[in-house]
Amino acid sequence: MASSKTTRNHEEIRKWAEARKAVPVEVSGTERNGETGILRFEFPNAPNRNDKNLKEISWDEFFQKFDENNLELLYQEQTAEGAQSNFNKLIHPESEKGTEHRSESGSKSGSHSKHRAA
Repeated sequence: MASSKTTRNHEEIRKWAEARKAVPVEVSGTERNGETGILRFEFPNAPNRNDKNLKEISWDEFFQKFDENNLELLYQEQTAEGAQSNFNKLIHPESEKGTEHRSESGSKSGSHSKHRAA
């Protein structure tokens, strides 16, 4: 079984994403009452990579919103089969069950998870 890790370390997060050629994005129209919208990563071969609602943002903007919302990245380096994994989820660390913060990006295919908060 593949093991998951969590981190708040900006360098570690950026290194993980860039190794997969992923870029930080925000889902347009998901901001509410001044709160950050859905943050995620866009992967080059993901089926939704050309979604017009995904707005690429800078790493600085991503990490500013990441820190403001006290998020952690839950991620995997490899699948159970040993292939590079794109699985990741942005979570609130204080949540016992790892409830995500209106954010999801990636699985092996880079698509949305079935667990998406609205």
